Amino acid sequence: MLSRYASEEIESIFSDASRMRLWRDVELAVVWALGEAGTIDRELPRSLLATEVPIDSAFVDEVNAREQVTNHDLAAFVDVLQGRFATPAARYIHFGLTSSDVVDSALSLQLVAALDLVIDATVPLRDTLIGQARRYRSTLMLGRTHGMAAEPTTFGAKLALFALSTDRELARLRRAQEQIRVGKLSGAVGTYSNISPKVERMALERLGLRPVPATQVIARDRHAEVIYSLASLAATIETFALEIRHLQRTEVREVQEPFGNGQKGSSAMPHKRNPILSERLCGMARMVRAAVIPALEDVALWHERDISHSSVERVMFPDTFHLAYYMATRMEQLISGLVVFEERMRANLDATSGLVFSQSILLELVSRGMDRDGAYRVVQEATAKTLSGGTSLVDAILEDSRSPLAKEELEQLVSADRVAGKLDTLFSALDAIGGAK
Repeated sequence: MLSRYASEEIESIFSDASRMRLWRDVELAVVWALGEAGTIDRELPRSLLATEVPIDSAFVDEVNAREQVTNHDLAAFVDVLQGRFATPAARYIHFGLTSSDVVDSALSLQLVAALDLVIDATVPLRDTLIGQARRYRSTLMLGRTHGMAAEPTTFGAKLALFALSTDRELARLRRAQEQIRVGKLSGAVGTYSNISPKVERMALERLGLRPVPATQVIARDRHAEVIYSLASLAATIETFALEIRHLQRTEVREVQEPFGNGQKGSSAMPHKRNPILSERLCGMARMVRAAVIPALEDVALWHERDISHSSVERVMFPDTFHLAYYMATRMEQLISGLVVFEERMRANLDATSGLVFSQSILLELVSRGMDRDGAYRVVQEATAKTLSGGTSLVDAILEDSRSPLAKEELEQLVSADRVAGKLDTLFSALDAIGGAK
């Protein structure tokens, strides 16, 4: 991952040293379980567990050098690890296991830890959205469909819906985390031919994983679900970012990304304040989404296993987690510092001359006895006059003899303030998920 978008937290999980520490932990957990299960002398594992074998850069370098001989990374690791223990018990390292037992169980631990980081970054995003939604609950603005003025809404309602969608993303991330909180230590093709289910269960419990039936590898639909959960989060963040980009356009100018002292929006045009972070997040969502296809293609492997998935995962998991973590943390900063032009929102709403209340007038005409098509024609013709300029929707309706509505009735129907009083259902849903008060 480019250092520009990388985080030390994600890097620490997917580094060579971290991966090999987890391989060591899996290997030692199995030796411990062999002793506890009575497969080997219970005293043997104690000498291993009592010896500290640091997995540092020197260890990683030695493994990499050994791999030049073995052409097999896990086999090279086992050779080096066994050599670091000055005890006969070291011969039981990798006893009854195949490489994927160690690699897949360790990978699950990496993914659980990485998901913890993404979840921890997404919770503040959701809570910031909740706080901002409550702050702007009654801030009236245009609702837009197809990019055109629709009925009024509030900025708080828009943010509340974003908060609810972020909460759903948290649920997906947590479900994916539980799906991948698994391991397998069942041997070469998953049949326990040289290791017992009891040893597997005990070792994995020590590691915080639960055993699942498997071939030589854990089924890759679990890993694909992890990637999908990240892609779904990215798509939701992209939705927010795209909205901000639209609302920041010069002719709209209802919100603005935070703009720091000394920041330059353009090297050529000093007036520019571009939504660069929102645009960046939209671009990053494309890259996260692109990982879904290779993740799904990794599901179908030959027979009990091949390694066509391995090269994909070495790149896909670190890069996708770096991007998702970056997106969640940066979007939270964007939302917390968002500049909101409430007067501009109201001005854009008022500039429609009442057009956005056409449905309210239509329904009132129907309620007063007109057939729907006839009422629709009355309002549609009035909106056409309003769009041509020089009159408001209220005045255009008043000029139509087919309408029974008085001016006072029409003015009530075109009052935007009544919208803000009908948001209890939406904000009750927001209250139900907790977060910022």
